[in-house]
Amino acid sequence: MLLADAPTITPSPFTQATDFVRRFQPGSTQHPVPRCSQCAISPLCNPGELSAEELAQVDLLVQEVRTVQRGASLYRANDPFHNVYILRSGSFKTVVMHREGREQVTGFQIAGEMLGLDGIVGGQHLCGAIALERSTVCVIPFESLEDLCREIKPMQRHLHRVMSREIVRESNMIMLLGTMRAEQRVAAFLLNLADRYGTRGYSATEFNMRMTRSEIGSYMGITLETASRMFSRLHQERLVQARGKQIRILDSGALARL
Repeated sequence: MLLADAPTITPSPFTQATDFVRRFQPGSTQHPVPRCSQCAISPLCNPGELSAEELAQVDLLVQEVRTVQRGASLYRANDPFHNVYILRSGSFKTVVMHREGREQVTGFQIAGEMLGLDGIVGGQHLCGAIALERSTVCVIPFESLEDLCREIKPMQRHLHRVMSREIVRESNMIMLLGTMRAEQRVAAFLLNLADRYGTRGYSATEFNMRMTRSEIGSYMGITLETASRMFSRLHQERLVQARGKQIRILDSGALARL
């Protein structure tokens, strides 16, 4: 049979609808999948002791790279859990919604950090992830990641370290909310953010905060007014220089001693 005579296969309505949703999900765009071995942030999200063969296996993990526009959701609370996400560029906030519709910020994520781990425990996401700016993420099916971790022990240890950091972050947050004054909370938040930026090769003393004062206050358990007042106080005490979202840390030692 000639190719011209081959029957035409028409996708089912379900397949067409699924493809439409996948390609035109509001606020997100798919891109060709890059190789982890050629990615600038690979040292942040992969263990350094992988062989070339193992790194090639890691390359196969990433199923797609997705761009999420500012204000759009990567996933929402109660969505089924299938993937974890490595943040390639940009930043996110994770949130839960109170019954009365009020948003509670539970964390902020920047390049090189992982999103979606909250879905492991119950098979669905407990919080939502919203882009604070135009951001890109690598989409990794969790089942595939688990399979690879069984084969490559350094990858398994790396995943355990990532999960451990989340546990430590939660513990530190409990201490921050339970024992620190408002000024200390803001200082601890800035020092933590500075350390994370520094680890990623950015300036640890001068950076743009993509989150609003209201979002910072929500995360730290203080009001917008209190958050703004604490930033002003730290500015007046010459510990930081705050110009809108532009932050410059002038005395990290003094901030730590508050």
